[in-house]
Amino acid sequence: MTEALLVSNLVLWCVVIVLALLVFALARQVGVLHERVSPAGALQPTTGPKVGELTKETTMPSLTGGDVTIGGAGELPSLVLWVSPTCPVCKALVPTARAMAKDEGLRLVFASDGDDLDRHLAYVRDLKIDKYPYLVSQAFGMSYGVSKLPFAILIGSDGTLKSKGLVNTREHLESLVESMESGISTLQDYVRLVEDDAAKPVKGKAL
Repeated sequence: MTEALLVSNLVLWCVVIVLALLVFALARQVGVLHERVSPAGALQPTTGPKVGELTKETTMPSLTGGDVTIGGAGELPSLVLWVSPTCPVCKALVPTARAMAKDEGLRLVFASDGDDLDRHLAYVRDLKIDKYPYLVSQAFGMSYGVSKLPFAILIGSDGTLKSKGLVNTREHLESLVESMESGISTLQDYVRLVEDDAAKPVKGKAL
């Protein structure tokens, strides 16, 4: 009787371990699937200036010193990334934005809002971005329809808004540059163009 009970307990524990491993493997697969189906392009809001519109020049003081002008024509395209000390995704994207700005020849500007300037200064020091302009203005964010973070806009050297959107990943940030270089504002627009091209009849072939 004792041996039978021991065997049944061992079998039960083996079943529990196998089920735990299956649940762990399933959880990993769900995470991988979520990454694969996530949008490849930045998610654009419907509010604020439209892509392709000429931006207005706005001059504001930078928390890191001096005045900064955003909008209008300039020597380099400007990438403005809205971040917050309370946003963990923002913190993870800052090194990516710095590397991308360097590689693509962009002027990088950080923006945020809130009244606790000491906290913003500590945030700037922690991320080692004191060499970049850092704007703290709620009105500035509202003017571009910023409602969730991290959010970014890319203004061309001609002063037009080339791309904008919610940027949760490196791919989202890179899609802003792709939009500027291709002239296609969103991933959805690109997909529609591809579908339209595929639907066009090929010359010389019977339908």
